[in-house]
Amino acid sequence: MAVLAVFLVTTLVLWRVGALEILHDGEKLEQVVVRLGPYGPALIIGLMTVAIVMSPIPSAPIALASGAAYGHAWGTLYVAIGSEAGALIAFAIARLIGREALTAWLKTRLTTGFLNRFVTSQNALMLVVFTTRLMPFLSFDLVSYAVGLSPLKVWRFAIATLLGILPASFLLAHFGAEIASGDWQRVALTALVLGTITLLPFAWRMVPSHYRRAVKQWLHLG
Repeated sequence: MAVLAVFLVTTLVLWRVGALEILHDGEKLEQVVVRLGPYGPALIIGLMTVAIVMSPIPSAPIALASGAAYGHAWGTLYVAIGSEAGALIAFAIARLIGREALTAWLKTRLTTGFLNRFVTSQNALMLVVFTTRLMPFLSFDLVSYAVGLSPLKVWRFAIATLLGILPASFLLAHFGAEIASGDWQRVALTALVLGTITLLPFAWRMVPSHYRRAVKQWLHLG
C-alpha cells in the first residue's frame, strides 16, 4: 500500500504541474531542461527513473531531450543512470511485495516460469536480462518486475541491465542530439543502427544450432 501510495502521489503531482503533457513532447522537455541549468541533469535522471518504474510514463522523449540538451556522452550518461536506478527500484519492489501483490497491482500476469524452469544458471539469467534490454519493443519496466521474481542475484541483474541499456541509451541520446543539429542524414543513419540492434536477438536464431548449443553449455557452467 505504501508503494502504491507513492506512485499515486507522484502521478498526481506530475499531472498537476503539467509534466505528464510535457513528457510526451521531447522538444518542450528539452526547453524545460535547458532552463533549469545545473539542475537539468537531475531532472533527466529523476524522470527516467520514474518512467522506468511507472509504465504509463514514456521514457523515449526523455532520452531524446537528454541527447538534444547535453550531447552524446553526457546525454547517454544521464539516461543510463536514470534507467539503471529505475530498473533496480522495480526489481526491489518485486522482491519486496511478491508475485501475488505485484500481479494484482499491474493487473496482468507476470509469468517467470520459463526463467525458473528452463534457465537454471545465474549466467543464463544474466543473458536473458541483457538480451531483453536490447529489445525496445519489450516493456523495460515489466521485465524488471518479472526478473525480480526470479532467483537472479541483485548485482548480476544490475550488471546485465547496465550493459544492455548502454547501447540504446547512447543511440537515443545520439538521435536526440542529431535532431537538434538538423543533420537529417545522420539522423537516418542513427535510426538504421538502432533498428539493427533491435534485430540482433533475431539474428541469434540464425546462428547454426551447434554454436548455440556450445554457448548454452558454457552458460550452464555458471
